[in-house]
Amino acid sequence: MSAKRHQAAPAARGSRGRWRRWRRGRPFTAAVLIALGGAEMLVTLRAPLGVLLHVGPQGLAAYLVPTVLVLCGLLLITNPQQRVFYSLVTLVLGLVSWLTSNLGGFVIGMLLALLGGALAFAWTPDKNRPPVVAAEPEAPEPREPDNDADNDADTVLLPGMQTPDPTPADRG
Repeated sequence: MSAKRHQAAPAARGSRGRWRRWRRGRPFTAAVLIALGGAEMLVTLRAPLGVLLHVGPQGLAAYLVPTVLVLCGLLLITNPQQRVFYSLVTLVLGLVSWLTSNLGGFVIGMLLALLGGALAFAWTPDKNRPPVVAAEPEAPEPREPDNDADNDADTVLLPGMQTPDPTPADRG
């Protein structure tokens, strides 16, 4: 058999690597679970069951809670720096959906939202990965002035100037 195994083409491997790095740089799985939970709740609101009737402010909340859950899922993907806020909002709305959205989308949507919110809250960026932002050039360290007896106390040196040679009388 040949030593070459099934390897992806360099272009495909590069795009797959970029996708993997992008996905791992944010709470992707949590966001997908939250968005699916909200979408499932929205679908159950349209269920053809005559028993499920929402009137007045509760009817508005029945559509508002799952819509905000879907938005939190999308915002987690686009703005992972605010993951703690979005995850807390998701957890609260997931619990509120029990009362407003047909028992949280027949429990399935509520569990998806709660699981996604918990995953988003627990997610942390990889600290071992090098930063994405290009590093700025390092500034040179400031030099401390020499306090030797050879230098005259009244002599001030500007950057780029050399110390004056001591006169024969100063040498000792």
